[in-house]
Amino acid sequence: MDFKQNCISIKYTVTQYTHEGKRYIDGKPRTKNKSSMRTLPMIPPLRDKLLAIQEWREEWRQLCGKSYNNEYLDFVYVDEMGDRIKPDYITHAFERMLQKHGLRKIRFHDLRHSCASLLLANGVSMKDIQDWLGHSTFKTTADTYAHLSFDSKLASANALNVGTAFAKLSQGVSEIG
Repeated sequence: MDFKQNCISIKYTVTQYTHEGKRYIDGKPRTKNKSSMRTLPMIPPLRDKLLAIQEWREEWRQLCGKSYNNEYLDFVYVDEMGDRIKPDYITHAFERMLQKHGLRKIRFHDLRHSCASLLLANGVSMKDIQDWLGHSTFKTTADTYAHLSFDSKLASANALNVGTAFAKLSQGVSEIG
């Protein structure tokens, strides 16, 4: 997180596995592929949330003193002692939040698709969406979201059709008047 440049970098992968009945959290300073390693801008609501997390973390760091784990200061989510949170924590917390608010159950990962859909619907290019999502190839993005592109073309065509109907109606009104 770089609050001076207002950006957040994705450059690390945390996984969880079980070995001989014991659960482990493992981290690697790399991502799934080169394009997954990226830096994205922080929009104001994200910046505010991350600053609140930093403030909370600093309070715990002061409270715990030497017992606090300073190894993961560059991570977004750590627990009160500074240790990495289990990778599936967000998934389970998201499920509980949906249930609490009576919302339809979806996977946390599905938010990537919602993000891509919203970006596409707002005129963001498929190439920019590829960069935002960290897909390794344009083809992956295009194959996954091409139907959305067609839907927005259909919406545009319908808008043109409405415009044509309005023009005909206007012409008819001017002929009457």
